Amino acid sequence: MSLGALTMTAGHFAMAFDATFLLALVLLVIGAGLLRGNLMPQIRALYAAGDRRLGDAFQVYTFCVNVGAFIAPIASGTMAKYYGWHAGFAVAGVGMLIGLVWYLAGSRYLPAQVPPRQSGPAGPLSAADRRNVWLLAMIWPFSVAFWTAQAQVWNVYSLWVRDHIDMVVGGFAVPIPWLQSLDGLAPAFEAPLLILLWRWQARRGAEPDSLRKLATGCLIFAGSTILLALVPTTARGTIWLPVVFHLLSNLGAMFFAPVTHALFAARAPERWRGTLIGVDMMAVAVASLISGPMGGWYTRVSPPLFWTVTAAIPAVAGVVLLALRRPLRAFGGPDPLVEASSARPLRAGAAMTVQRMYFDKSALPARPAKRSDT
Repeated sequence: MSLGALTMTAGHFAMAFDATFLLALVLLVIGAGLLRGNLMPQIRALYAAGDRRLGDAFQVYTFCVNVGAFIAPIASGTMAKYYGWHAGFAVAGVGMLIGLVWYLAGSRYLPAQVPPRQSGPAGPLSAADRRNVWLLAMIWPFSVAFWTAQAQVWNVYSLWVRDHIDMVVGGFAVPIPWLQSLDGLAPAFEAPLLILLWRWQARRGAEPDSLRKLATGCLIFAGSTILLALVPTTARGTIWLPVVFHLLSNLGAMFFAPVTHALFAARAPERWRGTLIGVDMMAVAVASLISGPMGGWYTRVSPPLFWTVTAAIPAVAGVVLLALRRPLRAFGGPDPLVEASSARPLRAGAAMTVQRMYFDKSALPARPAKRSDT
């Protein structure tokens, strides 16, 4: 974690100089792999096995990531506007340093890590572990399908908005990046609402299982993308349509992305956890490779057809997930994020500090005394 943060910090500072641009890209790629590949396993380590609040923790994690995604372009972009992009990248490096200091200050709350050489020889995977690995492998293609559609928001969406949406409101031309900034802001409001909704459903025994949440996320995202296909090619659409798209598509993403991360973290065998979470994140990379050629298709077809096909990808994934939900549940066994006991203790003291600060303590289920670290 610390090495990854320092490497990314060096990468951002290297971006401030033209001569070190390529070195900066290498440092940022390596640093991001070290950072993200170890951060999510640490979130999993905060919770005892079977603690269903792990799903809530990944919602909070996604909430924090998206708040950062909303603030970062404002801070770096403002600095770049008045002092140049070199200063903007330097501000990003300062932000990474601040985040590292914050992480190190709170590291005393993390569970102790046993070096692999001291943990003893690894035995063979149990039958349950093997089932979990196979289940995650079967879920992974659905993640690729979801992120393939999502990647078009990073790909051709800005061109489409430029050409087909009236961005003038009250005489003011709204910058296109302002719409995309909603992707950082919307989850900040939607994540807490989803956590409260699922807790309310859990108290009534009606919380959907993880596979149903994933399918719901795919279908919501597909529905939001269909809205883009409704804009005619002969006239510009209203700016409120992409606003609604961003709100709904992010709601779909909040059903899908945090739940996928939590499911991989919960079901992965302990010694494979970091690797399998890395495989989970590779779905975004594979989807990006697919979305590139797919984005080139945008120039050869009408926008309504392009967005309809884009919407069909997560729609089909959602329908297939719903159809396979029962056999997948029968194969994988109880859902560790929903069906396990919610009374399992947290690890390492203040693991739920963020959630207790953000939500009413009365919303948390009762739990026994915390486990001793000794």
